[in-house]
Amino acid sequence: MQYIIVTSLIILSACFSGLTLGFFSLNVTSLERKMKLGDARAAKVYPIRKRGNLLLCTLLIGNVAVNAAAAIFLGEIASGLVAGIVSTVLIVIFGEILPQAFFSRYALTLGAKSVWLVKTFIFLMYPIAYPLSWILDKLLGEEIQTIWSKREIKEIIKHHENNENSDIDKDEERILIGALSFSEVSVKKVMTPKPVLYTLEKSTILTQEKLLEIRDKGFTRIPVYSGVEDKLIGILYSKDLIGIVDKNKTVEDFLSKSKPITIKDTMLLDGLMNHFITQKVHIAFVYDLYSTFIGIVTLEDVIEEILKVEIIDEVDVVADMQHLAMEQSIKNLLDQ
Repeated sequence: MQYIIVTSLIILSACFSGLTLGFFSLNVTSLERKMKLGDARAAKVYPIRKRGNLLLCTLLIGNVAVNAAAAIFLGEIASGLVAGIVSTVLIVIFGEILPQAFFSRYALTLGAKSVWLVKTFIFLMYPIAYPLSWILDKLLGEEIQTIWSKREIKEIIKHHENNENSDIDKDEERILIGALSFSEVSVKKVMTPKPVLYTLEKSTILTQEKLLEIRDKGFTRIPVYSGVEDKLIGILYSKDLIGIVDKNKTVEDFLSKSKPITIKDTMLLDGLMNHFITQKVHIAFVYDLYSTFIGIVTLEDVIEEILKVEIIDEVDVVADMQHLAMEQSIKNLLDQ
């Protein structure tokens, strides 16, 4: 009979130990997310796990009680040093290590299957566990939800992409990380610098040669200035030049009625994206701290920063305009 009792107590110890580690390895925030995604296991575990202090008190009280009882009964079977060694080995290996190893690996599955057992333990120990859990609730408050920073989310995405069991591929990883990063990037980093811009003066006559030049440049939106290049007044849309037959027309005759967006080079890309969306314009003039025109930025530049790739169409001659501007700057310095 004593052997049966000791065996039963070791099994109970294993249950309490495994359930403690298993349930508390399940994050409340993660369970809520899994429930929204339709995980039936999370729906079973969540009502118990959200009352963390009551669950903790129940399982720890039960674990301590059965371990103490097991040691007492083992002392009656054996005595002295032998009883101490046997009780330690049985409780540590079969009551702690093995159950915790299993529950830590299959926490959600085993937790969902053992909900009925946990509810039984809570019911039996409620008179003792509830007052203690009530005190902990008042002292500690609600359990703090897990919130990941952007850097942590990026690392999670990278980890998932590198895992063969994940359904996140390399392209999705690049785009997700780009979407999380573009709000930290300033306009200055992605804009097309002034030295490599193609611009037109408002009084430029749209001759056949000029129209061919515009076509060969391949730009759909062209900044227009008045007198000096720093005095920008609007945008010329190349599509508006289709079918021109009057040779006396000038660039000013085809200026877009949309008011150009002017921004500082320190603006972040998420703010710029909102400007583009709300004002229904896809190009902005960029000025520095001293209100000097230094370049343009387009919606395509923002999208490229999110996708982390250069978008090249069939008429593009240069892939990276900033790189071209840097090369020209170096060449000019060498020529001097």
